[in-house]
Parts: sequence; structure tokens; C-alpha cells
Amino acid sequence: MPPSPEHGDALIILGIDPGSRHTGYGVLAVEGERARVLAVDVIHLDEQAAHPLRLLRLFEQLGAIVERYRPDECALEMPVYGRNPQSMLKLGRAQAAAMLAVLTRQIPTVEYTPKEVKKALTGQGNATKEQVRFMVQALLELPADAARLALDASDALAVAVCHWQHRTCPHAPRRYSSWARFLREHPERLE
Repeated sequence: MPPSPEHGDALIILGIDPGSRHTGYGVLAVEGERARVLAVDVIHLDEQAAHPLRLLRLFEQLGAIVERYRPDECALEMPVYGRNPQSMLKLGRAQAAAMLAVLTRQIPTVEYTPKEVKKALTGQGNATKEQVRFMVQALLELPADAARLALDASDALAVAVCHWQHRTCPHAPRRYSSWARFLREHPERLE
């Protein structure tokens, strides 16, 4: 798929945090060592609808996002654990619907575990969703009101950032070994 003329030579990465009820997505335009957010939101699926109909809706919604932003690559967070087998099955199906929406349009797709994503952004694999959102906001220089960004949406951006870092390691944004170090180097974020 040729690059979208409206984004020039930027690499467009679609990040997806799949869910059977709420799926976050984020689209990044990467140019050199900088990335800007083109879109970020959550697809809310009708919880009253039968599961197969929710999967179809997810497939259609993500297909429309792919058609609009024409990503060069896609990164998905993969489900790896859960206490309820039925929930894990539904989550796996949602991931499959998301993958098919992208793969049927010939877009290379990569999966990352939640720990890989958290480690890429925070330096630790056991970070909270709020810590991930904070780092997404800082790394992508989002406005202050981005703290209200839905966690599913910030997770999707985190997956895209993780992929960007893995893809272009020499040009990746700096990773911080601790929150203290990040805050020392970015005192303006304490406000």
C-alpha cells in the first residue's frame, strides 16, 4: 500500500489494544526521531449485542480506520493471561478480528505482550495502566488534558510506541530506568 500523500514520507503505525467490549487504537506518524499522534480513540462495542456481532463491528470499525489512515505497519497487544477461560477466548477472538481487519489490507502486523509494551515505555514490565498513560503523554508531548485519555486508548498508543522503538532502536526515544530519573530530567512534568 503506497504512503498516504497527506502524511508525506512519514511512517504510519497503527497501534491496537484489542478488547471484546472496548478496543483502543492509536495512529502515529513517525518522521525521524519524532512521532505525532494522528488519531487516538476507543471503539465501544454494544455490550448487549451477541459476541459474533461485536466481532463483526470491530472488524468493520478497524477496517474504516485502516482505510482512512492507511498505516504502513500495525502493532497489536496480544492477550497472554487471564483467570477466566471464557474471557480469554473472547479476547483472543477480538484480537483475531482486529488482525484480520488489518491483514486483509496487506499491512504487516506485529504482536507485543503487555509486559513488552510496559517495559518499552516505563522501563518495567509491571507498570500500571496509569503509569503507561503518563509516559505516553510525556513521550508524545500530548497536551495536559491528555491525562483524561481513556486507558484503552493510551494503551493502544503505547503499543504503537513500543513498535516504533523496536523497529528503529537507534532512533528510539530515550528509555528511562526509573520514574525518579524521568522526573529529574523533566521537572516541568511535576506541575
